[in-house]
Amino acid sequence: MAKIAEIQHLNLCILKICSTFALVMKKLREIAGYVLGGVMFVLLLPTIMWLVSGSPDLAVHIGALRASFTGVLILGGLSLSVWTIVYMKTRGKGNPMDAFGKEIGPRTQHLMTDGPYRLNRNPMLTGTLTYLAGFIVWFRTWQALLVWVLFFAIMFVQVLTEEHRLRQDFGDEYEQYCKRTRRF
Repeated sequence: MAKIAEIQHLNLCILKICSTFALVMKKLREIAGYVLGGVMFVLLLPTIMWLVSGSPDLAVHIGALRASFTGVLILGGLSLSVWTIVYMKTRGKGNPMDAFGKEIGPRTQHLMTDGPYRLNRNPMLTGTLTYLAGFIVWFRTWQALLVWVLFFAIMFVQVLTEEHRLRQDFGDEYEQYCKRTRRF
């Protein structure tokens, strides 16, 4: 009897450890997704734009009007993206996007139609595109614009994939949302 109780207790401990490990791994995957997204969208893409633009001197005075417009685009775009991420996490109870149909974190459990999602159906991407447009204004090169256009094209395919998933997950509720809210 004592041996059976010890084995049951050991099994319960192993189950608790495995469960805790699974929760920790889920949280780490979620954090890694946000860090990877931040690095890619906030650091990597502007760096690529800068490199393909011929690595212009960033300390060169670009004029007050252009600097102001650049700042508004960069800060406004970042603010919209961050607001969307926080809103999706707190209200949607999930991850803001899949990666071309592959779940990279827990999917949202509620269709978000208010907050930043009352502005358009893709406010995080709109913020990112606005942020990157700030670098086009700053660098003022066709190469930076080309990076933006290529990024937009890739993300547009992602948006279409995501819309298909949202139609499956939320049905008529999503269809009604699409009718009253623009894509971008």
